Amino acid sequence: MEKPKDKKWLLTDNPAIIFEDNEVGRLKKKIWDASEEEIDAILKEYEIPSPSELGKPGCYIQNTPRVKVIEKRKKNDIVLVPIGCTENHGIHANSGLDTFMVTQILEAVRRYTAKKGREVSLAFPPLNYGGHPYHHLGMPGTIVMPKEVVEETIIYTMLGLWNDGFRKIILVNNHGHLWMLESAIQEFMKRFQLPGIFRVIDWHRAVREFFYPTNRPDSLETHFVHADEAETSVALLLFPEMVDMSVVQDAEGESFLPDGHFDKSVDPFHRPSRWSEGEGHMAIERAATPQGVVGKPSLADSRKAKRPIAAILTYLTLVIDQILEAFPPGTVPPVEKVTLRTEKEMEPFLKEPLSPGWKSVYELPMIGVFHKL
Repeated sequence: MEKPKDKKWLLTDNPAIIFEDNEVGRLKKKIWDASEEEIDAILKEYEIPSPSELGKPGCYIQNTPRVKVIEKRKKNDIVLVPIGCTENHGIHANSGLDTFMVTQILEAVRRYTAKKGREVSLAFPPLNYGGHPYHHLGMPGTIVMPKEVVEETIIYTMLGLWNDGFRKIILVNNHGHLWMLESAIQEFMKRFQLPGIFRVIDWHRAVREFFYPTNRPDSLETHFVHADEAETSVALLLFPEMVDMSVVQDAEGESFLPDGHFDKSVDPFHRPSRWSEGEGHMAIERAATPQGVVGKPSLADSRKAKRPIAAILTYLTLVIDQILEAFPPGTVPPVEKVTLRTEKEMEPFLKEPLSPGWKSVYELPMIGVFHKL
């Protein structure tokens, strides 16, 4: 077993950016070193850019004939669940930016896996109106749902998907309410104790290195915060018709403490606290940045978004491949190693839905001390 002190690292020309010498790190290093032509080739494989597929038949569980949903699931029983919100992203951008961003990323992954014969399933976004940090209160165009609504919506979305045979559920987040999604997964497991793979991926953080400003011509020039150069660049790549750069405004937040304590949106500085781990040390958005922007969206360019998008597309594909390699369709981690239930108890619930002997998860006896309806 490798000792921590002997761990190998893959270095870059930026001393702040290193990658682990494992499959994930090597994938990131490959994207980091790729030429712009190679990045364009990756995006072409995933058919980026493409129009939104929310209303395109056959792309989501909810717009696909059920016979096809079942057929796809038997080849790949992972479901990707996009998580967005409704939030003011400046006068130049749409308030559904987070939702359209994450859905179009996942749609690209679906297209790519379909070509490879293992099409991943997508579920409609369960949260068109998300949770928010306190400092978003009072902003027009931002709709704030209570934490309990967010968590319960996610929990029962996961339960319904599990009941339909999707026992590998990946929530892909595109909004600043990550702690609620983490809490929902933990509560889901405490409440139901079901075997499966359950994860939330904050996609910007998953490929944070590609949001760091560098001296490359296709690089961002500022650190990612909100509705800024980074987010607007991604929007210009994925859905430019929803952005009006002729009215763009820049703005900066106001902090009452010296810099260095709270990090930016993807934790580029490795500071003591994430941005979400406190309030009161900075002015709320309504007071400091009523423009709905923290940063310089005026610098946005679709070219700057290509490498981060190539990184998340290839990373999500790796996640899918590794899960299916470990647990092929129809299988889950060992019941008695990941829950307090028995293999015999779970046998009918793990059968193909509506097959002989199958039981719905809604018939499952409660277990343990964590119950809530």
